[in-house]
Parts: sequence; C-alpha cells; structure tokens
Amino acid sequence: MCATVLRPDPAGEYFTEERCYILETSNSPDDPDVSIARARVAPGVTTRWHRLSGTTERYYILSGTGRVEIGDLPPEDVVPGDAVIIPPLVRQRISNTGTDDLVFLCVCSPRFLPEAYEDLGEERAQ
Repeated sequence: MCATVLRPDPAGEYFTEERCYILETSNSPDDPDVSIARARVAPGVTTRWHRLSGTTERYYILSGTGRVEIGDLPPEDVVPGDAVIIPPLVRQRISNTGTDDLVFLCVCSPRFLPEAYEDLGEERAQ
C-alpha cells in the first residue's frame, strides 16, 4: 500500500438493486483491510434485506434521518453522528424516514467484495 489521497468523482455514483446510490471512495486490492463508500437513500425508501459474508460493515450517518434494522434488535432511529456496527452474516436494512436524502458512509472490513453480498428479499428475512 502506498500513501495517497483519494478523491471520488461524484459522477461515479451508481444506483444499486438494493435501492440506494453508492459512491465508492476506497475499495482496492492494494488496501484489502477496509473499504469506504458513501451511500445515499432517497426519502421514503427502504433498502432490501441483505447480509455480508465474512465482512463487518459500519454505517456512519452524515445527514438525514433513518431507521436501521439489524438482526433481531428492535428497529433504531439514526441521526447524523450515529455509528452502526453490523457483524458478518447479520441481516440488515435501513429506511429513510426524513424528507431529505439519508447519507452515510459504509466502512467494511475486510474490504467489500460483491461475492460477499447476499440479498435476502423483501420479507423479514430469518
């Protein structure tokens, strides 16, 4: 790994089947221990139930308001400054409960790989 400054191009943001927008900041084989992406969820939208295999995911809420559902925990409201920790194989989804976009960082360790993602569908996945 080399010392560097990464500047994501906002034009690189893309929409996912999970129903949110993602802008990758850092996700490289040169830094396999962690990845960072900005997620954006539109007002009224709930992402799909999903989980990650072998990867711990952390949300750091930057702006907006939401409600996160993790495993068997009761739903929890989140606001800017909140951090959410999601262990590997724990089901998760997040809803935007506000009138503005819900924006948060997704920090994964080890780094996010598409093959670690498992879509659990619409219903309350077990």
